Amino acid sequence: MSAAAFHISSLLEKMTSSDKDFRFMATSDLMSELQKDSIQLDEDSERKVVKMLLRLLEDKNGEVQNLAVKWLGAPLGALHASLLHCLLPQLSSPRLAVRKRAVGALGHLAAACSSDLFAELADHLLERLPGLRAPASPPPIRSLDQSLFGSGGFDLPGLAGAHLDRLVPLVEEFCNLDDDELRESCLQAFEAFLRKCPKEMGPHVPNVTSLCLQYLKHDPNYNYDSDRDEEQMETEDSEFSEQESEDEYSDDDDDASWKVRRAAAKCLAALIGSRPDLLPAFHRTLAPALVRRFREREENVKADVFGAYVALLRQTRPPKGWLETVEAPAQTGSNLSALRGQVPLVIKALQRQLKDRSVRARQGCFSLLTELAGVVPGSLAGHMPVLVSGIVFSLADRASSSTIRMDALAFLQGLLGTEPAEAFYVHLPTLLPPIMACVADPFYKISAEALLVLQELVRSLWPLDRPRMLDPEPYVGEMSMATLARLRSTDLDQEVKERAISCMGHLVGHLGDRLGDDLEPTLLLLLDRLRNEITRLPAVKALTLVAMSPLQLDLQPILAEALPILASFLRKNQRALQLATLASLDALAQSQGHSLPPSAVRAVLAELPALVSENDMHVAQLAVDFLATVTQAQPASLAEVSGPVLSELLRLLHSPLLPAGVLAATEGFLQALVGTRPPCVDYSELISLLTAPVYDQAVDSRPGLHKQVFHSLARCVAALSAACPQEAADMANRLVCDARSPHSSTEVKVLAFLSLAEVGQVAGPGPQRELKAVLLEALGSPSEDVRVAASYALGRVGAGNLPDFLPFLLGQMETEPRRQYLLLHSLREALGAAQPDSLKPYTEDIWALLFQHCEAAEEGTRGVVAECIGKLVLVNPPFLLPRFQKQLAAGRPHTRSTVITAVKFLILDQPHPIDPLLKSFSAVHNKPSLVWDLLDDILPLLYQETKIRRDLIREVEMGPFKHTVDDGLDVRKAAFECMYSLLESCLGQLDICEFLNHVEDGLKDHYDIRMLTFIMLARLATLCPVPVLQRVDRLIEPLRATCTAKVKAGSVKQEFEKQDELKRSAMRAVAALLTIPEVGKSPSMADFSSQIRSNPELAALFESIQKDSASAPSTDSMELS
Repeated sequence: MSAAAFHISSLLEKMTSSDKDFRFMATSDLMSELQKDSIQLDEDSERKVVKMLLRLLEDKNGEVQNLAVKWLGAPLGALHASLLHCLLPQLSSPRLAVRKRAVGALGHLAAACSSDLFAELADHLLERLPGLRAPASPPPIRSLDQSLFGSGGFDLPGLAGAHLDRLVPLVEEFCNLDDDELRESCLQAFEAFLRKCPKEMGPHVPNVTSLCLQYLKHDPNYNYDSDRDEEQMETEDSEFSEQESEDEYSDDDDDASWKVRRAAAKCLAALIGSRPDLLPAFHRTLAPALVRRFREREENVKADVFGAYVALLRQTRPPKGWLETVEAPAQTGSNLSALRGQVPLVIKALQRQLKDRSVRARQGCFSLLTELAGVVPGSLAGHMPVLVSGIVFSLADRASSSTIRMDALAFLQGLLGTEPAEAFYVHLPTLLPPIMACVADPFYKISAEALLVLQELVRSLWPLDRPRMLDPEPYVGEMSMATLARLRSTDLDQEVKERAISCMGHLVGHLGDRLGDDLEPTLLLLLDRLRNEITRLPAVKALTLVAMSPLQLDLQPILAEALPILASFLRKNQRALQLATLASLDALAQSQGHSLPPSAVRAVLAELPALVSENDMHVAQLAVDFLATVTQAQPASLAEVSGPVLSELLRLLHSPLLPAGVLAATEGFLQALVGTRPPCVDYSELISLLTAPVYDQAVDSRPGLHKQVFHSLARCVAALSAACPQEAADMANRLVCDARSPHSSTEVKVLAFLSLAEVGQVAGPGPQRELKAVLLEALGSPSEDVRVAASYALGRVGAGNLPDFLPFLLGQMETEPRRQYLLLHSLREALGAAQPDSLKPYTEDIWALLFQHCEAAEEGTRGVVAECIGKLVLVNPPFLLPRFQKQLAAGRPHTRSTVITAVKFLILDQPHPIDPLLKSFSAVHNKPSLVWDLLDDILPLLYQETKIRRDLIREVEMGPFKHTVDDGLDVRKAAFECMYSLLESCLGQLDICEFLNHVEDGLKDHYDIRMLTFIMLARLATLCPVPVLQRVDRLIEPLRATCTAKVKAGSVKQEFEKQDELKRSAMRAVAALLTIPEVGKSPSMADFSSQIRSNPELAALFESIQKDSASAPSTDSMELS
């Protein structure tokens, strides 16, 4: 035995030691030895090493396990070449079983071997494959052909892609051989190629499509024309018909043509999923062929044909969101039009299938129709007789499993949401009895689903927002009895209880005026469920529905008892219950306000001060909304709690994190307090309470308030002035005096100016002459806060009195160059707050003045000018936009830069008359429809800006050190941000493979760029996993480099923080990649995953990332502002 072999043998012996440290060190030493080039293991030694490492995978010590996982690939990797050379000769074995197992082993080896070995394997196999011109293949070679294409040996992106140009023509040739099993394998190979290498398969798509369409109808043993004759004949002997359908296929068991048809359907599904850019062509060629194949006799094949058509529907579905649905691209519109044209053919093809005795066939029909109704809402209304007949058939089918009845109910619920209510009126007598039978079904899942359908039926057929077109009298009794029977039962599943309560809430809310004597018992039953801890939350929601109903139902029988119960819920430490209770109380106060028992109302109000807190702003907003409602309905009830409530509300106003919704609710409540007669709280007292913290701050030396708090207080002052117009003038005078007084503190002046801005908008501008002088004087204040507040006030007040203030403002901008920045801010506020028509007379003066300031030296000034220009163009787009475009050709660079910056202020979130005129400008984030037709020209220019330009990189000497400055970084960062916006709004118009090329480059760029591309990669893994999987081996390397990078010793704290953020972002991308199916087949990903598990720091980071994603799943968007 050599010294090396003896040393390895001793290490293997130590790896069996009972001491975990011995096992760990022996494993580590063994792996170090195996890394040396001088070590060559014989077959027996390799077997012992692998066996020992496999044994250590079950070691009790985690560190030993991790080390074994990390190094297990080393000896196996050494075996790959020898394994390949052993397996290749077996492909020519005369025994079929040996050949098949050899091909299976080669498939698994191909998933783990290196690219060089894969190339060797591919070359060998392609050389052995005979063409059609070769002599007849002997059985071993024929079996090799058949097994190879179905083995998954070429099921790898990247590796197989390089060999497709040689492989695909051969596979196409073998498809034409008269061997069904070989055809199936060839079609399975095409499916794998399309899923893994969609870009490389581009030139071969026409031929593959033709083959799939040819073999989709490959059924030499059956004549489908006889089916057409049967459909046209009406037979009265149903038993004979059923027996005939049972016996219509009586071929022997050797028929394998169904496998060919199934493989063709799956290949078409892969083609549709991988090439969304060919969707219009698919609707012309593939859709009619798939619809014709709905009559497929083999159940497995039919399911895959349905699946292929569903894939086509999902690709046709327009993007989600109001913006995309309103402004769909022309291509999407044409696809939807083509789909609408197919609907009659689809319904005709499915008419027979909906009553098929095969449960699986009917499930496929319901799944396909559900998808169709979602993609093209309203398209099925004209075919309701066929659909209702099929639904009733499945609902009445008690001989089959309960699954088909649940599928039928789910389909009916979706149909009620997508089709117009009028389509169901005629069919309601047919639909309702089976639905009622399902409501009473003993199986809880069917009963719960039926109650959901009944709820949707009531909501859709008798909506509250328009007159009733269908008399509910014949149906309401039956629906009420069935729901009440479930509501009264106490031995039901929790889901059925909750659905019954919700359904009854909708019934009472929509049809309560037709319940008659059943209304009061129903309300008492809801009250009883309100007392039950298990059902109280759905009962509260049901009560809200009843209270919000415009039917004005009499709830007196339950109000006195319900309000104390609801008050007790506000003390519960259950946020969902608190939110639902506050919404219910507000609805009750709005509908039953004057008839609410005062004592019960006071009991509820006593619980509210604790809820008006910044601990939960949403709860606080609902509580304040309820207070405003009660103040208007029963002001006397508020007297006892107004003090504590106001105290908490004022404390809430001092929060810098106050959301706009809470502030608006607070304004409404304060207006309600002073708007009652007599007022609950005096106007002057409320003003004093609001402003006291600011006025007393200098006296008491209290800590300063946050800047945002002054804006909140000013809004409240304006709201009170609007509610008491008679006080507005005096309030304005007082604010002017406070702003002018030399004894006023900075905080008082800031509040005074901000309040004047709001009061000027709500209750008039106050004394004009005096106000102008005060505002001008404040623009020269030594305090920046006072100057900013005065600038804001000048613009807001001026917007309410343009003839007086706007010429004055423009004159000041020309005569006071030192105050131009503040005056530009004032002009911006005036342009934003004033009515467009009132600004038109001043357009020319403002336009000329703004373009004088486009060449300002300060970038901040140019930014404000750009915003002003954008707002001004919106005043009169047809007139000003052409002039705006001409400025883009101006010779001065600052002017062009300012005009380009102004473009983003032309693009608003909501639709605007300027939108059709903006086609020449980019608007990817807010208005993607503006750039859909321009992407072919824009994308090459955009991608060009993502490249690093060496001519923009320079070195700056800082004493003895040299610092590298990249002047192109900001442009590259903006380009990648634009790419992310394209990914969110224009995914269907992108070539993802080209897109990924630039994302891949960004993964190796500057810190800021890498942070962006990590987020983009995580999003891409969700949106289009197939192209990402194709190049995952290349994407892993920069992620690994980031996660394993070390910061130099002695670096500043910021460098460590930046590296930690990079690691976290990269690990999020890794976690997203791991969610892609089949990503584990990638050797690079498997190796990196093992490295993460074996490194305690990376393992802890990965675990925390997974926890974060589980607790906050909606992290798909990125803030780019």
